[in-house]
Amino acid sequence: MLNIDKVDNVYLACGATDLRKSIDGLAVLVKSSLKLDPYEKALFVFCNRSKNRLKILHYDNGFWLYYHRKDNGRFNINR
Repeated sequence: MLNIDKVDNVYLACGATDLRKSIDGLAVLVKSSLKLDPYEKALFVFCNRSKNRLKILHYDNGFWLYYHRKDNGRFNINR
């Protein structure tokens, strides 16, 4: 479960992300596109093109992948 006490930073990936990617694919994006370490105490937030779905990658003695979908409306994310 998400423990905010163990999070130092939150990173929002710019642009649309293919949310068919799972933990390994998103970890590669963190390394290659964001130039960050996926094992750091951070949340890595990815959004789809329609801005109605989010995935959050988090490492805490293993990877967690959180997924949220809005049934109506969109997230207010301006890129």
